[in-house]
Amino acid sequence: MARKFDLNIDKILEAWKVDDGIREVIANALDEKRLTNSEDISIFQDSEGKWHIRDYGRGISEENLKQDEDDEKLNNPDKVIGKFGVGLKDAFATFYRNDVDVLIKSPNCDITLEKTSKHGFDQIETLHAVVKEPSKPKMEGTEVILEGCTEQDIEKAKSYFLKFSDEVILEETKYGEVLDKETDKANIYIGGLKVAEEENFIFSYNITNTTKKIRDAMNRERSNVGRTAYSSRVKKILKQCESGEVAEKLASDLENITTGEAHDEVNWKPVAIHSCKILNARKEVVFVSSSDLMESMDVIDRAKRNNYTIITVPENILDSIKGKRDIEGRKIREIDRFTKEWNDSFEFDFVSSNELDEKERRIFEKRDEIMDLLGSSITVKDVKISETMRLKSLKGSVEEPEGLWEPANHRIIIKRDVLDSLESFAGTLLHEYTHAISGASDVSQEFEIALTEVIGKLVENQIK
Repeated sequence: MARKFDLNIDKILEAWKVDDGIREVIANALDEKRLTNSEDISIFQDSEGKWHIRDYGRGISEENLKQDEDDEKLNNPDKVIGKFGVGLKDAFATFYRNDVDVLIKSPNCDITLEKTSKHGFDQIETLHAVVKEPSKPKMEGTEVILEGCTEQDIEKAKSYFLKFSDEVILEETKYGEVLDKETDKANIYIGGLKVAEEENFIFSYNITNTTKKIRDAMNRERSNVGRTAYSSRVKKILKQCESGEVAEKLASDLENITTGEAHDEVNWKPVAIHSCKILNARKEVVFVSSSDLMESMDVIDRAKRNNYTIITVPENILDSIKGKRDIEGRKIREIDRFTKEWNDSFEFDFVSSNELDEKERRIFEKRDEIMDLLGSSITVKDVKISETMRLKSLKGSVEEPEGLWEPANHRIIIKRDVLDSLESFAGTLLHEYTHAISGASDVSQEFEIALTEVIGKLVENQIK
């Protein structure tokens, strides 16, 4: 004996297409699978061309046709997509309007659709669910059978779900998942259902831990959810990430901020800072600003030669990470930090005179003659040549000096590159010899006075 349940539907959501209705059926099946931890849902076409969407949960009943808040779904907001008994009825109306025949089977009942008069109002017709005794009382779950839809409708409906996409999960956090974007547009999923697209995101995202703001924004159409609803959750997802792959993609985009070509995520300062913290922990990197590239070229070249990756970031980001620690508790490496690490582990790479080429050796052999020009009584025990030098801060930048006076060892150390010409070698040697004479440091008044005296003495001796 058939019973008719008034769905109280006439004409609603007329913009919906068949795939929108199928999307709701799939969403209901996925919700049931999650709530009951039952077997995975199946979607298939039979030999007669009818499409089946099947879950293996508790089975639909006439109680599920009521339009009411579902307490079970409301109490499990992060397990399910729906929350009201609306989506399935919207799907019914869409199917009926588009001449798609519906048969629903469960162990509780069989359901078909029919438009008929409202009880007590013969002149008003609304859509009714025709509820009959179950044809398969021992079956598991619910099976929705659709006749009149196409494979394209099914595929379009499946495209709304992360489950049926090719997007790869790069990292999972307690707030959601970062996905490798498959197309030019990034997809935003909530509980595995696509609700929005982003033109200028690096990644796609699946939000699995929702907020009231997100749940309220999940409108009846399940689409075009505004960014303001989910942006704070996306930020939290990214700030929970610890993988180098995610951070590297974010960090490589940071230097585009100054040109206005960066993706939207790195324009969120907390995300940019966190990505630097991940990258510092996962890779051998040195963070620099655009001004560092000009002012500390020697040091940056030194870092590159030692297999460090140079990451250029905006000044405000660099200022925010200086002195801070990464996710593993180590200090973030920028120019000053790299300089300290380099100098703490530094050992001179001395070159013997036998290792010099003929031109270098001829120039190096002039060392005593050059120092004798000053006639000073200062004892320099040795002049050494090194391939590498300790790094030095000078006028706000860091560079690799060409020479060094070591008072404790009474020796001058010259960088090998200086032996390119007698002029550069003589100038560097006399510069360091002036440090030995004066005991003064670079960029000091005492050193400038001593250097002036050295130049004067050289000129005086030359004229005589």
